[in-house]
Amino acid sequence: MPLLGELSALLTACCWSGSALAFSAATVRVGPIRLNVTRLILASLLLFVTVVIAGIDVHLSSSQLRNLALSGIIGLVLGDSFLFKSYEYIGARLTMLIASVAPAISALLAYFLLGEVLSWLGVIGMFVTLFGVSIVVLERRDSFGHSQRHFGVGILYALLASVGQGVGLVIAKMAFLEGAINGFVASLVRIATAVVVILPVAKLAGRYENTFKVYLNDRKSMGLTLLGAFLGPYLGVTLSLVAISYTKVGIAATLMATVPIMMLPLVKYIQKEVLSWRAIIGAFVAVGGVAILFLR
Repeated sequence: MPLLGELSALLTACCWSGSALAFSAATVRVGPIRLNVTRLILASLLLFVTVVIAGIDVHLSSSQLRNLALSGIIGLVLGDSFLFKSYEYIGARLTMLIASVAPAISALLAYFLLGEVLSWLGVIGMFVTLFGVSIVVLERRDSFGHSQRHFGVGILYALLASVGQGVGLVIAKMAFLEGAINGFVASLVRIATAVVVILPVAKLAGRYENTFKVYLNDRKSMGLTLLGAFLGPYLGVTLSLVAISYTKVGIAATLMATVPIMMLPLVKYIQKEVLSWRAIIGAFVAVGGVAILFLR
């Protein structure tokens, strides 16, 4: 199917925008670490059930299994952990702005490690898209408190999160280059590996105690976490792997970075936010960049 990778990347951004709203509401109720671990556990269970019921072939070579597992550790455990800490220290708005460098990091790594070369039109499309996203991000009000005392550390965490996401995507692509892999199987390996690593650490740190009781006493938070897990690590991560398997990593990462654009109609109609002209202009600029990427 033509442009399957690009379309999958845009659908990924749509899923992640919905999961962002669900997780932002749930994290206030149950805490970020409990939410992070629980979403990965739920997603791995959903993926396992999907693979079993659909009878999907799970055969992978040892190197494919190794690359997908390493991708999960770097992208989902380290990358997402740095991302959440960055949210805490410098807020979501500045973190998202810094995270805009992730596609460039992905493109550079893909060039050196995979030999992927972007055309000049592709590079222009990436810059136009990310410029539009930056306009929207800078316009959004920062709803996360942050301390100036940890500002430098927060910036470092945001950069490390971007590197983690970029490296995770490139390593995952290595597995796909070796041979065909079903997206749900690849997601299951990445997320299950992340759970195996992060759950014991959270338990030993005493940050994942009485979780069942917490969710039992707050059914709404359970619903929000399940919705976010379905849209984010279950469907969104699967689509992101389909995207990188059918198009260049830098292009896929750029299209997936349009989450702030995809969130605009959601925050307008669900959270009743008033959209400014700057945000609308930024959205049109980003859409123009996306169009260049599709027409390159």
